[in-house]
Amino acid sequence: MIFQNPWFLILAPVILAAVFYKRIREKNPALKFSSGKLLSGVEPSLKLKMSFHLRDLRLTALMLMILALARPVHPLEPSKIRTEGIDIVLAVDVSTSMLAEDFEIGSKRMNRLDVVKTVIEDFIRQRRNDKIGMVVFASRTYTVCPLTLDTNWLFKNIERVRIGMAGDGTAIGSGIASAINRLKGTKAKDRVIILLTDGRNNAGKIHPLTAAEMARALGIKIYTIGAGSRGPAPYPFRDAFGRIVYKPVKINIDEETLEKIASATGAQFYRATDTESLREIYGRIDKLETYPIEERGYTRSMELFPLFLFPGLIILFLEIILGNTILRTIP
Repeated sequence: MIFQNPWFLILAPVILAAVFYKRIREKNPALKFSSGKLLSGVEPSLKLKMSFHLRDLRLTALMLMILALARPVHPLEPSKIRTEGIDIVLAVDVSTSMLAEDFEIGSKRMNRLDVVKTVIEDFIRQRRNDKIGMVVFASRTYTVCPLTLDTNWLFKNIERVRIGMAGDGTAIGSGIASAINRLKGTKAKDRVIILLTDGRNNAGKIHPLTAAEMARALGIKIYTIGAGSRGPAPYPFRDAFGRIVYKPVKINIDEETLEKIASATGAQFYRATDTESLREIYGRIDKLETYPIEERGYTRSMELFPLFLFPGLIILFLEIILGNTILRTIP
């Protein structure tokens, strides 16, 4: 038997303590006599004895109702649920170069990171059976969300991702190493890193190819994506009056290194020059192999709260009826 709302059980010791305290205080006599000899031969009647225990009925009813509120259930028919999935860590560049606005969604020009976040969320929705985590990198790395099956929680964490949250620069090797740390302890048959960047490695202490060798040794694939137009991209600047102005800036992507990273781990390199090509790339990666996950669960359960609720109500009604009829006391 398990309880669906176990916090209601906290009420039980509170009520018992209150009853115990009240009974201690009631031990003091209401009237004091110099001698008890006058009452020595008087025996309490059956009605009086029962009236003393009338409150026990109410206490019993309260305890039974607390158990009912805690909602006890008995699991039935243990079953094994088989699903397909892999462990995936999304490694995303959040350096300031991702501010370039050369991507569009619905004819509206947007910066690279905002488009990447939108496309990533669509990708996640297609992989409900995968454990997915996310790390971001610039000059430093930051774990946005560890591996999880809770997509809603993952989406909330993705909303927090901002350009500059991990400094500036592009530490591709450190980003890969951080993603590896999230995958190396898992027991999944297939483990994948999807690395997206729009620049060259210019920060961090780990070379990208060294990090790729680490991934290969652990059997982790790294799919790499170079995001950004091939020519100059509109980049926001502030002029002397604080207004945002755009200037064309060419941001070079180290395609050669990204290809080597993917090749070393048995994966592929992709180039995304606009939103549609980025969606297509994540669509291709969506066709990765899956493996069976076996989870033990319970398909049915028996509600047990009626076993406590109905006797509790019956005892409570009995206490009310007796207290107002044959066991009624006159103040």
